[in-house]
Amino acid sequence: MGIIVNLDVMMAKRKISLGELAERIDITPANLSILKTGKAKAIRFSTLEAICEELDCQPADILEYKKDE
Repeated sequence: MGIIVNLDVMMAKRKISLGELAERIDITPANLSILKTGKAKAIRFSTLEAICEELDCQPADILEYKKDE
């Protein structure tokens, strides 16, 4: 499994759409969607910081590690 992205969970808790969050953090909706679905290979700290600031959360609220079994 590895890294699990829980961005959709935090967005639902904050009641914010993908398009609205993308606009607020100045990223394309397509790139945010790639991140949200867990298909991204990397994330810039500046992007992670902007997401955390906008959603008022910690990186651990968005990213989770699960060891492969």
